[in-house]
Amino acid sequence: MKKMLFVVDYQNDFVSGTLGTPESKEITSSVKAKISAYRSENYTVIFTQDTHYDDTYFDTQEGRNLPIKHCIKNTWGWQIADGIAVEDAKIIEKETFGIMNLSDYVPSDIDCVEIIGVCTDICVVSNALILKSQRPELLIQVDASCCAGLTPENHTAALTVLASNQVNVL
Repeated sequence: MKKMLFVVDYQNDFVSGTLGTPESKEITSSVKAKISAYRSENYTVIFTQDTHYDDTYFDTQEGRNLPIKHCIKNTWGWQIADGIAVEDAKIIEKETFGIMNLSDYVPSDIDCVEIIGVCTDICVVSNALILKSQRPELLIQVDASCCAGLTPENHTAALTVLASNQVNVL
C-alpha cells in the first residue's frame, strides 16, 4: 500500500505559543515518531502551515471570531514546531482552515492518506473532510494519538464526526 502523511499546522503557536494546549505538547513525541516512520519507508510527508498577516488578521472572519493573533507569517509562532524535522518536506501555507485543492497534492497512485496535527476540531477535520469529498474512495486515516483539539472534548467530538464520515480513526 502506497501512503502519504499530512502534518496539519503543527506550529509553535499551536504547541507552546498563543493557542498552545497541554495536549498539543503531549503529542510531540508521537508526531515525531509518525513522521520518522513515514520517512523510513520513503513515503511523502507534507506539512501545512497556518499563515496569517499582522496587519490584516483582525479584518478576517477568523480574526473577528478568534481575536487571538497567531501564526503571523515569519514569526517564531508561525514556524513548524521546535524539534520537528521538516527536512526536504513540502510545506503548504494556508490562510484558512482547509485547503480547497488538497487532492491536487495527492498523486493518483496513493492508496492511503494519513492526517495528523492540530487542531483536531478545526483544521484537521476540515482537511480530512475536504479530501474525503474530493477523493471518496481514497482511504483516509486520522491518528487520534497524533492530534490535539482546542479542548479534549472538542478533540473527541471531531473524531466522532470524522468516523461518521468514513474517515478511519486510529
